[in-house]
Amino acid sequence: MTFLVWVSGLSLVVWVWLTACHGMFWRTDQRLPARAEPARWPSVAVVVPARDEAGVLSASLPGLLAQKYPGQARVILVDDHSSDGTGALAERLGAQGGLPLTVAVPPPLPAGWTGKLWALRHGVELAGDVDHLLLTDADIAHGPTSLADLVAAAETDGLDLVSQMARLRVATGWERLIVPAFVYFFAQLYPFRRSNRPGARTAAAAGGCSLVRRTALERAGGVAAIRGAVIDDVSLARAVKRTGGATWLGLADQVDSVRPYPHLGELWRMVSRSAYAQLRHSPLLLAGTVLGLGLVYLVPPVAVAAGAAAGRPALWGTGAAAWALMAGTFVPMLRYYRQPAAAAVLLPFTAGLYLLMTVDSAVQHWRGRGAAWKGRTY
Repeated sequence: MTFLVWVSGLSLVVWVWLTACHGMFWRTDQRLPARAEPARWPSVAVVVPARDEAGVLSASLPGLLAQKYPGQARVILVDDHSSDGTGALAERLGAQGGLPLTVAVPPPLPAGWTGKLWALRHGVELAGDVDHLLLTDADIAHGPTSLADLVAAAETDGLDLVSQMARLRVATGWERLIVPAFVYFFAQLYPFRRSNRPGARTAAAAGGCSLVRRTALERAGGVAAIRGAVIDDVSLARAVKRTGGATWLGLADQVDSVRPYPHLGELWRMVSRSAYAQLRHSPLLLAGTVLGLGLVYLVPPVAVAAGAAAGRPALWGTGAAAWALMAGTFVPMLRYYRQPAAAAVLLPFTAGLYLLMTVDSAVQHWRGRGAAWKGRTY
């Protein structure tokens, strides 16, 4: 029991540090502010890699084609050898009007590349000498001024990479439990404010919506520089920042994911396919992560229960204080997702699920089935 008191006290100290000293990761105020219109609207190519996306394309592509952009813009959808008619559907949607649409098929996937990045490379080549490239996923729906807002921010603030974390769907019970925590944990790994600070080592982006200056991408080595990355968005931000580029990442207000994750199984696969890659496939980092998650998220409720059962106020009090800080830092993300603040007390349970997903990601990697997506395993 004395050991548990010490451990719960350590957990409380960690939560005090996370709350006050870790880049204010829990704040949700990093949003794309209104910007003045640039003197000249630069040219933009929107590149959409798509593999077997017919189920979501009708809800996402029309919004891209209907962008109210004052300058020259076009959309390039790269059909990555889909088997569900993704390319044909895109062409039918493009025929309804809007920005010019090109549907292309890349050459066969070479060794050493992930499918998404090979498709992006092909789309970037087709784009030619444009000023900016908007790299966006096929399941991302953009509001009518999304492209103009991104470009205005890049031009006004001299940014080489402007990225928005799309608002994911929270329609089912499992989505409401898992999704806000997913973004919360991402922000804890890569505090947005710290990533946005010039010269800071932290660099992150959201792959679903990233506007990158073409010259900055070329300076970073092009898409080929990150060709084997499973977590391609963070890798892109690091490459741009490492070569002197300025990056910005924030939460989106008019960029939404339309991909459904109605059951725990789909959400589990979404997390587990890349969790071990995030740990650089290191058993040592995996062990540290499991211990860290246990200390930070699981010890507080255990301490509360054990302290109440044993009549130990010190144990109960430290556990409750740590749990309160945990829940309090989670409330802003719940509000962003329009979920009740009371759901914050469930974060330890959700963190326990993420711990299991991370372990499962390592197990799948060791079995040769890691990072599986759309029929491919990396």
